[in-house]
Amino acid sequence: MRDDITSIPISEVFEPRDGCPVCRLRDTLEERVVDYITGAAMMEPDVRQETNRLGFCHVHYQMMLKKRNRLGVALIMQSHLDEIERQVFAGPPLLGKSAKNQAKSASFSVCTCFVCRQIDWAMERMLATICRLWENERDFRRLFEEQPALCLPHFSLLTEAAAKNMGKKSLPDFGKAASGLCKSYLTELRKDVSHFCRMFDYRSGGEDADWGNSKDSVERSIWWLTSRKP
Repeated sequence: MRDDITSIPISEVFEPRDGCPVCRLRDTLEERVVDYITGAAMMEPDVRQETNRLGFCHVHYQMMLKKRNRLGVALIMQSHLDEIERQVFAGPPLLGKSAKNQAKSASFSVCTCFVCRQIDWAMERMLATICRLWENERDFRRLFEEQPALCLPHFSLLTEAAAKNMGKKSLPDFGKAASGLCKSYLTELRKDVSHFCRMFDYRSGGEDADWGNSKDSVERSIWWLTSRKP
């Protein structure tokens, strides 16, 4: 596969052949954005204006706290809370149409995240690159088909991206390949979860009981369904 500035990040997440490559891509992007926002960028006026407006989701607040920069997070939080006060609760109690506008402003504050916005922007372009590589590079097509799994959310994102970025000639084959990766892992999960449940039957117990690959099947199922490890 010919590497260029757009394909190198894709190669890096597909080469390990471990789990879902799009999860690795998302995780890499998240780490970079969270490092960026908890570093010097938190004091940049244009960035701070956006974090004040958008805030962060629970997942990315947790990631920010793990960076061991609580003062930095507190400074971001301080100005974000000031912005919520100004946008949602400034002035006297509201009635009628004004109350609806207030609720709309509150809903915006709850449902937006600076990191998610950055990730969505980058993922859209990265997924388009995956589609281009699959369509034009035989080596990448083979690498794609060697992946052990696609989680359900990223299978959905990939097939949506393919519909936008691939020609009609390539689309059916790509859909078949992506669906095969996703469904084969689902088949494995169903087998393991069923085995896990059977092991709680008294007839399956004992010191020599064979749990096979079922012990972490619940956690793996949550990951496959959500793209997030519990």
